[in-house]
Amino acid sequence: MKVKILLCCLFILMLSNCGSSKKTVKSKTKTTHKEIESKVENLPDVHGDEHIDKLEEGSKRLNENSLEYIKKYAAIAVREMHLHSIPASITLAQGVLESGSGRSELASKSNNHFGIKCHTDWQGKRVYHDDDEKGECFRKYKYVSSSFKDHSLFLTQRKRYAFLFTYRVTDYKKWAKGLRKAGYATDPRYPAKLIRIIEDYKLHDFDRIKQDGFKYESNIEEGEEDNNEEVHFYTVKKGDTLYSIARKFKVSVARLKQINNLRDNIININQVLKTE
Repeated sequence: MKVKILLCCLFILMLSNCGSSKKTVKSKTKTTHKEIESKVENLPDVHGDEHIDKLEEGSKRLNENSLEYIKKYAAIAVREMHLHSIPASITLAQGVLESGSGRSELASKSNNHFGIKCHTDWQGKRVYHDDDEKGECFRKYKYVSSSFKDHSLFLTQRKRYAFLFTYRVTDYKKWAKGLRKAGYATDPRYPAKLIRIIEDYKLHDFDRIKQDGFKYESNIEEGEEDNNEEVHFYTVKKGDTLYSIARKFKVSVARLKQINNLRDNIININQVLKTE
């Protein structure tokens, strides 16, 4: 009898110990980098109104939505050309084609004018659309200008597009064919479509606009997050290496790779790098 009582006491004691030794499991929170978008306000005068007026005076019938799109975004395309050496004609033609002159669902709801998908390095907002496959992930922007900027970074920071920057900024035909060759689009008629848009709307005129000392600034909109740190950029020149750039700006190679989302040490001429 005493043995039974003793066993019962031990059993109760074990239960109480188990209850008191339960650990509290804390949920893990994943920290993601918040993309800070800024609205571009200071833009060069590209005489967009005059350009459109001349086109409308011509005998060729052109799409009104495309004319309006070019008039609205030509200055941003020229800005990106001056900063990243991508022909303004190519950027505008891609915008017209990829976004349906800004009227596609992806452009109108997500400000994504170039059909750029999320990929593994994207940490900004996302939206899902059917494209080559069902429910594919695309990037979402607060401003259209952010889409133009991201388009430039998309081309300058991927080595498969590096050979494009050996072409002159005025050689839109080579750029159009090169984009298809690099895999930007799967449509075999993609280069011809871009070239036709450029020539129909005389977008090559914008490729000849010089910067002439015009200085670009990025302004944070009121109410946006601002980290109060000045961001510096450097355009890669012939003979540069990550090591030489790191020494020049007194940062480590590892840090350069981190802030520029580089997976290896390969950089290309005209590639724009953050240097802190």
